[in-house]
Amino acid sequence: MFLMQSLWEIDGLATYPSIDTELLRTFVAIADHGGFTRAGEAVNRTQSAVSMQMKRLEEDVVQRPLFQREGRVLNLTAEGQVLLGYARRILKLHSEVFNTLREPHMIGVVKIGSPDDYVMRFLPGILAQFAQAYPLVQVEVHCEPSDLLLQRRDLDLTIVTRKPGTEIGTLLRQERLMWMEAIGFAPHEQTPIPLAMFNTHCFCRDWACNALDGAGRDYRIAYSSSSMAAITAVVSAGLAVTAQFQSLATADLRILGEAEQLPQLPTASIVLLRNPENPSPITECMADYIIAGFKP
Repeated sequence: MFLMQSLWEIDGLATYPSIDTELLRTFVAIADHGGFTRAGEAVNRTQSAVSMQMKRLEEDVVQRPLFQREGRVLNLTAEGQVLLGYARRILKLHSEVFNTLREPHMIGVVKIGSPDDYVMRFLPGILAQFAQAYPLVQVEVHCEPSDLLLQRRDLDLTIVTRKPGTEIGTLLRQERLMWMEAIGFAPHEQTPIPLAMFNTHCFCRDWACNALDGAGRDYRIAYSSSSMAAITAVVSAGLAVTAQFQSLATADLRILGEAEQLPQLPTASIVLLRNPENPSPITECMADYIIAGFKP
C-alpha cells in the first residue's frame, strides 16, 4: 500500500485535475476575439455557455481568476496570460496527435520546385495551411526558373510558367504580364528604358524585350537577378521598369500600358506538374493545397 501511494505521489499526474481541451479552445477564442459574445460565435456556443465554461475553468480547474474588466474592455489577468501560452501549445499538440494517429501516412518529405516569384506571392499562405493540417510533413522548396525546373527529376511537385498552347499538367491560373514601376517615379520616360528582369533563364524576359523591339522602344537590362525580392527592391526604389504578372504587384507599384506607350504583353499559364515516378498521399495532398492556393 505504501509503495503504491509513493508511486502515485511521484508520478504526480493524478494530483491535478485534467483540463478539457474544449475549455481551453473557448478560453483562447475569448483572448483572440476580445469578449465572450464573439468568442461564442467562433466556437459555436451561446454567450451563457461560454460564461459557464469559463466559470468552470476558473473555479474548478485552475482556481485562479483569468479575466478582469476595465469598463467594457475584457483583459486577461497575469494568470490568464500564463495559461494562454500553455493553452495554445496544448491545442497545437492535441491537433498534431490526432492528425498523426488518424493519418499516419502523412509523415515524410515533399519536394516542391517553383520560380522565385511564385514562392513570394503564393506559397506562404499555402504552406501555412498545409503545416497546420500536417505538421509532421517536411517541405523542401527549390527555387529555379521554369526551364531549369522542367529538367529536374527529383522533385515531387513542380510549378512552372508555360506559353499559351503548351500547357502540361494541371492549369493553376492564367495571367497577363504587365509593365510596372514605382509610384512617384517615371523610369519609363528614360531613353533607353531601364529594365529590371529575371536572369536569362526566363521567357518572360524574352517576351518583354521582343515586345519593346516590336514597338520601337529603346531599352537596356539595367538590373537582373534570380531573386524576385531583389527585382522588387530595385523597382520600388524607382530605378527601373519590370514586367511581371499583375498578381505580383505590390502596393507601391503602378501598372503601365498604352498611355505610357508601352506595348501589350502576352498571357502566360501557370501549371502544376506531378512526378509520375514518385506518387504518394503526401504529394497528392500538397497538390490539392497548391491548386486551391493559386485560384484567382
